[in-house]
Formats: sequence, C-alpha cells, structure tokens
Amino acid sequence: MAGSLETGSGAQTAPSRIVPPVLFKTLLTALVGGATYLLTDATDQPEVWKLTSSIFLGGAALIIQYMTDFERRLTSVEHTIAAHNAEMKELVANGFARINEATELFGLVDRSALPPDGVSRLIRSASKVGTGSPAIMQAFARAEVSRLAGLMENLNAKLVDYEGEDHDWIVTLTGCASSTIDATSTAVDRDFWPSELGQRYLRAQRDAIDAHGVRIRRLFIIEKPEDNTIDLGQLCDDQQSLGIEVKVLALSDLSPIARMDETNDFIVFDESLSYEIGSDLRGVNTKTLMDLRPDRVAKRVQRFKTLWEAGR
Repeated sequence: MAGSLETGSGAQTAPSRIVPPVLFKTLLTALVGGATYLLTDATDQPEVWKLTSSIFLGGAALIIQYMTDFERRLTSVEHTIAAHNAEMKELVANGFARINEATELFGLVDRSALPPDGVSRLIRSASKVGTGSPAIMQAFARAEVSRLAGLMENLNAKLVDYEGEDHDWIVTLTGCASSTIDATSTAVDRDFWPSELGQRYLRAQRDAIDAHGVRIRRLFIIEKPEDNTIDLGQLCDDQQSLGIEVKVLALSDLSPIARMDETNDFIVFDESLSYEIGSDLRGVNTKTLMDLRPDRVAKRVQRFKTLWEAGR
C-alpha cells in the first residue's frame, strides 16, 4: 500500500511556475542595478557615481531586454508577413490563371462554329447538378459530360466510333443534311425498317426532303436477282412514296473488278461524312462509325456512284 502511494506521489509533477515577462524584466533590471551599486561601493566611489552607474546600467539592461524582445517579435512578424504574402501571391496567381483559362475558353467558343448560347446553356445546366442531387444523377451527369467531351475530341480527329448500333446519330445527321444523302442497305437491314428507329429515320428523311429539298438515294443490295422478293419490292415502293430514289443491285450482276471492292452498309451525308455500320458473322450490328477523313469519304462517294450506276 505504501509502495502504491509512493508510486502515485512520484507520478505527480509540480505545476510549472511561469514568471510574468514584466516581473522578470524588473527583477533583472534591479539585479543589474544592485550589482553595479555594490561594485562601485566596494571601490569607494562617490555616492553620486554609485547611483548614476546603478541607474544607468539597470536602465541599459531594461532597454536591452525590450530591444531583444522587440527584435524577436519583429522577426516573427516578418516571417508571418512573408508567409502571408506567399499565400496571397499564390491565390492571386491561381485566380488570374482561372480567369485566363475562362477567357481563353470563351474566346474559343466565340471563334468556333458552335452557337455560343448553346455552349453557355450546356455549362450552366451542368453546373446546376449540385452536390444535393442523388448520387445516381451526379454519376449519370458526369458520364454524359465525359461522353460528349469524347465525342467532340473524336470529331476533331475526324473519326468517331460507337460500340453497338447507334440510335441517335443517324436521325440527327439526317436532320442536319443540306444537299444529299446516299445510302446502301443490305440484307442485315431488313428488320431495321419496321422498327421504331427505322420509322423515325424514315420520318426524318421525309422531313429533310420536304423542308430542305435534300436528294436521298437508297440502293438495296442483294446477293442474286432471285432475292428481289415481293417484300423487297413493297419496301422500295413505300420509300419511293416518301420521295426517296430507290434502286436494287444484285452483287452477281457486278463486274469481277467491281465485286473486288468492299460492299457493306454505309451512308454518305452531303458527300462529306461517311456513316458506316459493322456487323459480325451472325448479322448483328456491332459497331457504328462516323468518318470525316476526306480520302475515306471520297472512296465512299465513288463506291456509291459505281454501285448506283449498276443498280436497276
């Protein structure tokens, strides 16, 4: 029990006594003055010199203490001001960098072919998707912004691809065409026309013809003349009634040289953009491609011309 008490007593520490700075300065000044007085008294100096020396050296000690304290505080203030100035410089530099970036972006928008109000509306709408929105909404918005940014980057690179069958580009491109739409259609597309997307596509083509006078030609490609069935004939009649020029081409009627070139589904819009569909061995559309490379588009234009002239 006694050992426990001794251990407990040893663990306790006496509270530290901090001498106030003013009292410490006063004591040190009195100590210097008193020591000076005793020293002059030991040398039998006159009383006036004893007092004068004690007061002078005591005052000097007090002044030195205050000067030392002032210098220490001044150094601390200088360091604080230097750190504050560095932070302010960084904040100002970052602010000007953001301003320059924003100015550059708006300058690019003004010089681009895109409508500035549309880009501004996109930015404002995207900025309103705040942190208070559901997580699924924020994630979807980020994914869509990323997808749109990727699309713009790929358009600048003149080649855009999409995994699977596109359901939006084909209708939008039809509405944007101003002069011609030249398209091929193989057996892979037979189930496309009655679908909802196929009907939307045909309505968009009819609107392009009526509103903008776009010339639309469609070439249905079959393997041999016997594949020109009644259903295909009805499909041709339906599309001709919309103002679309239609022909049917049997690959067996092509010359050997013409058959050597690639024959697949593609659409050329305004002779400046090639929209192509890729399919696998099962006849399933697996890839959509927008190609704006001039050499590739020129080849597609020439290929369609060759096939169109051979059609019936």
